[in-house]
Amino acid sequence: MIAQVLEAVRGQAEAADAMWQRGERTSIAFEAGRLKTCGSAEEAGVNLRVVRDGRVGIAGTTTTDVADLVRRALASAQLGEPVALALPARASYPAIETTARAVADASLDQLITLGRSLVDRVARDGCQVNVSIERSVAETSVGNSSGVEGRYDSTGIAIGVDLMRVAGNDVLMVYDYYVGVDWPSTAALDSLVHSIATRLDHALRVVEPPEGALPVVFTPAGLSPILLPLEQGLSGKAVLQGVSPLAGKLGDRAFDERFTLIDDPLAPGRTSSRPFDDEGVPSVVTPLIERGVVQRFVYDLETAARAEQASTGNGSRGIFAKPKIAYSNLVVGKRDSSAAGTASLGGGLIEALQDGLVIDDLIGVGQGNVIGGAFSHPVALAYRVQGGEITGRVKDAAVAGNVYELLKRIGGFGTDGRWLGARWTPSLLLEGVSVARR
Repeated sequence: MIAQVLEAVRGQAEAADAMWQRGERTSIAFEAGRLKTCGSAEEAGVNLRVVRDGRVGIAGTTTTDVADLVRRALASAQLGEPVALALPARASYPAIETTARAVADASLDQLITLGRSLVDRVARDGCQVNVSIERSVAETSVGNSSGVEGRYDSTGIAIGVDLMRVAGNDVLMVYDYYVGVDWPSTAALDSLVHSIATRLDHALRVVEPPEGALPVVFTPAGLSPILLPLEQGLSGKAVLQGVSPLAGKLGDRAFDERFTLIDDPLAPGRTSSRPFDDEGVPSVVTPLIERGVVQRFVYDLETAARAEQASTGNGSRGIFAKPKIAYSNLVVGKRDSSAAGTASLGGGLIEALQDGLVIDDLIGVGQGNVIGGAFSHPVALAYRVQGGEITGRVKDAAVAGNVYELLKRIGGFGTDGRWLGARWTPSLLLEGVSVARR
């Protein structure tokens, strides 16, 4: 359909590009240990972008009416912003495996059987078990008026497990999840079950929280408040708008020299990996921060044009949405898949702590002025460390700090590096985090 759309717009615009995507999703959910819902959905559509008289127009459709799609895109361009958009030329794309037959062929019965198995394995007396599984199969094609043609298939499976216990006014929720291109291995499922059991066992005893500026271990699951400001600050759009604290710091050492962050769309087995982005730009590994030094900002085509930079291949678009900047797979430090999921909670960082916290989940992450780096959140799931051991779960506590300051003095990296969705990271020990009782 891409060729048909581009042919229809030929001669009516200076340039055009399009993305066609078809996706199929099957999902099930167990609530309180019982199968509650199951269903499937399928959607296909095309997103067209045109440049006419130097202005950009966007339109999308899930129908086969190409003429109407082109008409609406051209009409949109009349009101669009002027952008000197430079579409990529035809190029070779890297070879990367983005599909797995086991997931592509998985039946609803197989998903239900997997869900029931997990329910049985994590069940605990007095706890409610919830399991959700979603299987996806997709096909993506891109093309433009400069001769770009690209296509790839993808599969994915996402498994979420949570355990909830209510005891009087104490509500405890422990969760973990698996996301990958392929069906989870026995080791991956064992790791998921072990993770839930370990977190629950540590959380059954409630202890008083500490107070003061303390060392805090952020687990891979608890690192969102630390990484979200960096994700926003490293966006070329934020730099262009002048709101990024990292603007003007390319080539400067802004963080601990042991801290490295890369965007890796070529990581094998990940659902966010792809040979090219949604604008047809070939995928490459992009070092964002290397040994504490700010190396690159990420751009899509439009933001790159405005900033007079080159796209980093981070363009993402939906059927009806304007392309925007999006990361693929973010990797903190040096990825070591051989150690993933094998370490204890905290990745060996708590043994040297006399008094501190392990943060697994916070409340309200992503709210407020995230890009500024300051955070202040109540804990949802956190553990107190005393004398190098976890002594129990803390409640009615909050942590605060500034990401850009804390990452200048990293206390250590855990040995528990793992994938959580599109992010690979070990636990991080950060010194001087403010901990307060509520």
